[in-house]
Amino acid sequence: MEVKIGVQHAPREIVLESGQSVEEVERVVAEALAGKSQLLSLEDEKGRKVLVPTDRLAYVEIGEPTVRKVGFGAL
Repeated sequence: MEVKIGVQHAPREIVLESGQSVEEVERVVAEALAGKSQLLSLEDEKGRKVLVPTDRLAYVEIGEPTVRKVGFGAL
């Protein structure tokens, strides 16, 4: 699943492909925003961790990745 994280005072968002379920990502984000931790920690499909300070979070968008169509087809 694709996760986009907006960070305050940063010109670009962080985009990662996560193997976690929607529920897991929602739980981690909710816990971070509730003050249970000072960092939002997510892991991508390659095992890399992304850490964002919770006081700098602008938004978190959770959704399926867009599928790129290849070939000649009617639009």
